[in-house]
Amino acid sequence: MSAPERITQDRAGLDAALSQLDAAKDDWARLPVQARIALLREVKDCLLEQAEIWAMAAAHHKRIPPESPLVGEEWLSGPYAVMSACNGLIETLSRLDGKAFLDDLPVRDLPNGQIALRVSPHTVWDRLLLSGVTAEVWMRPGVDRAETRRLAAGAYDTPPQDRRGKVALVLGAGNIAAIAPLDAFHKLFSEHQVVLLKMNPVNEYLAPILRAALSPLIARGALRIVGGDGQVGAYLSDHPLVDEIHVTGAQTTHDAIVWGTGADGARRRAEGRPKNPRRVTSELGAVCPTIVVPGPWSKADIAFQAQNIATQKLHNSGFNCVACQVLILPEGWDRTGALMDAFAAVAAGDRRAAWYPGVEDRLAAFAGDGAGVERIARGEAPDLLIADAESDARFREVEVFGPALSRVALPAPDPEAFLRAAIDYANDRLAGTLGANILIHPATRRAIGARRFDEMLARLRYGCIAVNAWTGLGFLTATLPWGAFPGHDPADVGSGIGTVHNTFMLGGVERGVIEAPWRPFPRGVASGQGTLLPRPPWFVTNRRQQRLGEALVRFQHDPRWSRLPRIFADALAG
Repeated sequence: MSAPERITQDRAGLDAALSQLDAAKDDWARLPVQARIALLREVKDCLLEQAEIWAMAAAHHKRIPPESPLVGEEWLSGPYAVMSACNGLIETLSRLDGKAFLDDLPVRDLPNGQIALRVSPHTVWDRLLLSGVTAEVWMRPGVDRAETRRLAAGAYDTPPQDRRGKVALVLGAGNIAAIAPLDAFHKLFSEHQVVLLKMNPVNEYLAPILRAALSPLIARGALRIVGGDGQVGAYLSDHPLVDEIHVTGAQTTHDAIVWGTGADGARRRAEGRPKNPRRVTSELGAVCPTIVVPGPWSKADIAFQAQNIATQKLHNSGFNCVACQVLILPEGWDRTGALMDAFAAVAAGDRRAAWYPGVEDRLAAFAGDGAGVERIARGEAPDLLIADAESDARFREVEVFGPALSRVALPAPDPEAFLRAAIDYANDRLAGTLGANILIHPATRRAIGARRFDEMLARLRYGCIAVNAWTGLGFLTATLPWGAFPGHDPADVGSGIGTVHNTFMLGGVERGVIEAPWRPFPRGVASGQGTLLPRPPWFVTNRRQQRLGEALVRFQHDPRWSRLPRIFADALAG
């Protein structure tokens, strides 16, 4: 059947779904808070019933053997992320009166006059399960404590009887399973909008599972889930019943929606005449850096951080919008060789399939004629490619969706000077503003000083910054806002416009900053680091990731002390 015949056949069903949502939009906007909380609790129960089916279906699709620890990635980046978001939204909605949910969030003043709210650890469970991991939301300049309170959960300031609903089209991503439902949650609970969620063709196989997991929202008339190709997406984007659009994907997709394609699209952009006048929010990826700050790294530090870097690159086989794309290294550092050797050894052991469509062409384009491109053999998996970031502008301007990255060495007269230069390089030379990682030894950070380090972070223009962690953890942390650094517009959309997640519903946000311990337990305790976190469950090298992923999903559904011993035992064995 041809594409035009398919869209004709599906059009009646799409129209019906949108008509149903349009009829329900005002009722949803006016739905009392307690009813929303009850729905989220129902979703948690339905989600738990589908969690194993979800994780195993995703693993099968990505050609991960069912017994592999890597199945844990699908537990964590699917059911766990959505279950955590349910809990975060329930927490906020349960304390909505007087915006009391803000009362327990510590606030600190940053050197540049901005403020930061610590959103994790927030509960005793955070302190136990993610020991030593902290997350802050940095507010935009000029947003003080009073303005933060005024802007938080702003959609709920309008009395329910005065609210008017909208129909949002959410165009889902094909790589990470939780992206689409989390984007829908933001529209539903933070903006009072009913949602038509169109699955990406790559992971449309999850649609029946999501319909079951999110069935309470569907039964309420607030959500419909459909599939289809790009023609279906184009038809829906222009549909008269769609009020707003959120897209996770490529900049070309955003621009096709807003401006159109070809010469007409280019002309409209130049004239400032969008083809689609709707509000369009987006998350569109980037060429994300990892900055390696020189310091007194031990052999054990090198081994652990090599696993960290390998995770940043090879989680989900590299098909992540915040995968490490450029490794920024200190010139002349005597530990660079050892770090790269350790990274290569970890990468060589990750032999999963490169499952996302088009990867062969992208890797071939990255390698070009092969001159100067290093290859790390990974058995039956595609070689991991490493190029010189300065050898071709495309390495700095084009996101590589797959197992490839580039690297660059910058002068390092001292760690602070190097970090400043690396931040300038990331800001000025790399495309996008979604996520940046910094690996820095605690002694080096102390030598720089807390105030100067915060000043440097403030200069790094990214929507999520991870210190000794990976920004992918920022995605999984539902309390953090997720999206590009503010300042993009439809004509130059960069990594996107707006944020999602953000279960505390903070307004006026600039970025999320997440930090993890430099050393794992027990080595970290021996060196005076107050953390019980062993090898993190999101590391590609974690041997118990599958067991941990399942246990953490069940814990998020029903937190109880009796579940902790198993989690701790698997974490220590990982």
